[in-house]
Amino acid sequence: MVSRQGMWRVLTVLLLATLVLSGCQGHDSLNVLDPSGSAGQKQLDLIKWSFFLMCGVFAVVITIFIYVLIRFRKRKGIDVMPEQTHGSNTLEIIWTVIPIILLAVLAVPTVTYTFDLADMPREEDSIKVKVTGYQYWWEFQYEGMNIKTAQELHIPVGKKVHLEIHGKDVLHSFWVPALGGKMDVIPGRVNTMWLDAKKPGVYQGKCAELCGAGHALMDFKVIAEEQADFDKWVAQMQKPAVAQTTSQKEGEKIFMQNCLGCHAGTNPRIIGPDLNKFGTRTTIAGILPHDEQNLKKWLKDPTSVKPGTLMPKIDYLEPKEMDALVDYLMNRK
Repeated sequence: MVSRQGMWRVLTVLLLATLVLSGCQGHDSLNVLDPSGSAGQKQLDLIKWSFFLMCGVFAVVITIFIYVLIRFRKRKGIDVMPEQTHGSNTLEIIWTVIPIILLAVLAVPTVTYTFDLADMPREEDSIKVKVTGYQYWWEFQYEGMNIKTAQELHIPVGKKVHLEIHGKDVLHSFWVPALGGKMDVIPGRVNTMWLDAKKPGVYQGKCAELCGAGHALMDFKVIAEEQADFDKWVAQMQKPAVAQTTSQKEGEKIFMQNCLGCHAGTNPRIIGPDLNKFGTRTTIAGILPHDEQNLKKWLKDPTSVKPGTLMPKIDYLEPKEMDALVDYLMNRK
């Protein structure tokens, strides 16, 4: 029987495990076991193949182990010594050849899929996007479309997207769990990958490389749309954003005076994202819901939202000036 002390130990371990697992993020779009893209499906196939192969190995080993425990257990009045096989060439060959065969079986689909995923799609069959990782946000620049945005990658359903991945400061890792695997983001080096989406949806992206204080909040979204909806988004993004109301025009002046130094999207040396179409986004800083209150919170104290961010505080504006700036940014569509 299990002692009371032993029972409490088991319960303590289960309780701690429950607390640890409760901290796991339960976002459906972060599930690699439910892929919505071709690259993700190939990787899931490899996971399944490896898992079932290893389960087979485990079943064989544990069966032999249990048989030996039972067959040669110590029994009263019976002292059976198993046959000693030390130095048996036959057994040495068997347990050397079997792992080689298993590794070869696993290597064939692995190598095949590795080359498939490394083969970039043809230009006429795909769109090309330059991805740049910054501390702690992502920039997406669409080749040939004159579109640059941040934190949200819009793609058409059923079409491959060729990603050219750059790093601007420290190491990052580009990862959209439901669509494909990870790719290192290394300053001074260009890496490439492709992904696609089989159905419309919003897929969560993450930085998978510890890059500093704001690493855990370096999120982005991949928004997969039907081709017609994607074309509408492209058309909208290519139209210039014009301030309409008196408040927005006043906000534009405040933006020029206080924000343009970091957010002039045409200057490659600028350290902040292009805010030309800020009003079309669904999040602020990649993590907060897109509304006026959260924008004010972000502007007044960015580091309270995302630790380590290079965004300076804009907490010196008068309330009317802040309202005008927020009105201008929220309506840049």
